[in-house]
Amino acid sequence: MSEDRHGTAGAAADRLTRRAVLQRWTRAGGGLGALGLLAACAGGDIGEAPQVTPAPPPTAQQLGTGGTVVALLLPLGAQGNAGIVALSMKNSAELAVVEAGGGDIRLVVKDDLGTAQGARMAAEAAVAEGAKVVIGPLFAHSVAAAAQVTRPLNIPVIAFSTDANVAGNGVFLLSFLPSGDVERIVRFEVSQNRRSFAALLPESAYGTVVEGALQQTVASAGGRVAVMERFGTDRAKMGEVARRIAPALAQADVLFIPDTPDQVLQMVQMLAANGVDLKRLRLAGTGLWDDQRLISDAMFDGAQFAAPDLSGWRAFSERYRARFGADPVRTATLSYDAVSLVTAVVRASGPDGVSIAALSSASGFSGVEGAFRFRADGTIERGLAVMEIKAGAVQVASPAPRSFAQL
Repeated sequence: MSEDRHGTAGAAADRLTRRAVLQRWTRAGGGLGALGLLAACAGGDIGEAPQVTPAPPPTAQQLGTGGTVVALLLPLGAQGNAGIVALSMKNSAELAVVEAGGGDIRLVVKDDLGTAQGARMAAEAAVAEGAKVVIGPLFAHSVAAAAQVTRPLNIPVIAFSTDANVAGNGVFLLSFLPSGDVERIVRFEVSQNRRSFAALLPESAYGTVVEGALQQTVASAGGRVAVMERFGTDRAKMGEVARRIAPALAQADVLFIPDTPDQVLQMVQMLAANGVDLKRLRLAGTGLWDDQRLISDAMFDGAQFAAPDLSGWRAFSERYRARFGADPVRTATLSYDAVSLVTAVVRASGPDGVSIAALSSASGFSGVEGAFRFRADGTIERGLAVMEIKAGAVQVASPAPRSFAQL
């Protein structure tokens, strides 16, 4: 998986959004788990920046003065966008330590170089220094390597991969998953008595993950999938899919198209040209739809999609800019939340309180992006909002739950 982004490091940080990363995965080749950070980017490109090599960081850096040692493993010395993302995530972890007062934990930052060997060596060094928990790494292969060190010692890992194959048995994935978007929007539509779903899914790894989540969630919610088609980027073939599926849409309440804005716009235009009444259908999508091109298009008035509550992100960004003089990457909140979570557990349970059992709490936790908790398999469940496009703007159709007691 390539690891590039556009512009300088600052510009790349500004534009490395959750939506953009998801876009890269939806149409990228490759299998799941090639890169483990960022909202569902598990095979394919992160972005579009030139290959920029950050300045070599120190071998290790310590933040905070607490008695509980916490290791943060990031590819700070990696080339390209991985190093840019790692720096922003390191900064956000520092922000979390500072805002918490710095007296609860001692965060030891280690460069894993973005490789399995580097991650293993970093994990071994962290364990030797008494780490009670490991935060990171970013890449799935790095997570697997670090877990070989931590699992025999029952040291939990809070990683950022989206590859479920490396989760579980003490490894928790603090990431954005497309399955969460699917579940939120489907259950909301069913609650509004829209039970018949039509789906147009991208021919990609992202589409495959979404398809499985859609079928499972629709069935468990009491709905049905009336028709489902996969489509690629070729316009002629897209037109064939649109003509083929158009008659079947008369039997559906919801048309679900979890794809990039460009592809969604083209497909919806083709459906309209084939006589589909888009005002009768509820257009629905995932967080990919958080894009001005869709929001400003009259065809999408009334369309809905699932996404985190943005208020926490905005407040976090302001604090980050005030401290570091630059914008954070969109997923910098992950390391901030991981450090904040560990700090809260230490405060509640003492220096040795960070354990696999403590991180498995069914009541969950509160983070920048809202409520979240870890499932038994180590993957994450998030409290998301349902957003609705109205008159060229986005409004909240259903707020994100503040705790899992509301679910």
